[in-house]
Amino acid sequence: QVQLVESGGGLVQSGGSLRLSCAASGSILSIYAMGWYRQASGKQRELVAAHTSAGSTNYADSVKGRFTISRDNAKNMFYLQMNSLKPEDTAVYYCHAEGRRVGSLFNSWGQGTQVTVST
Repeated sequence: QVQLVESGGGLVQSGGSLRLSCAASGSILSIYAMGWYRQASGKQRELVAAHTSAGSTNYADSVKGRFTISRDNAKNMFYLQMNSLKPEDTAVYYCHAEGRRVGSLFNSWGQGTQVTVST
C-alpha cells in the first residue's frame, strides 16, 4: 500500500504564504501524476493544482498566478506553494497521487491538512 501524508498547513493572514508538503511512502516505483485538492466548509472538494503524467500542470482559475505545484521525485514528495493567500483559500487541503508500486498500480489520498486564512 502507498500512504500519503500532508504537512505545512496552519493559520496565516491574508496576503501571506504557506508551503504544503505531501510525502508518499510504500515501495513506490514511480509516481505518474499528483495533485492537490481542497474542501471548504459546506462546499464540494475541488481540484486546486495537478501535475499530470503527460508533464502538464493545471491550476484552478481561482489560484492561477498565486499557487505553484512542484515535485521531488528522488524523495517521493510533492509540494504546493501558496502565495498571496486570501480568506477564500481557507479549506482542508488534500494531496493525491497515482502511479506504480511493487507489484501493482496505486491511487492514494492523504488525510488532509487545514489551511486557514484570516482577515
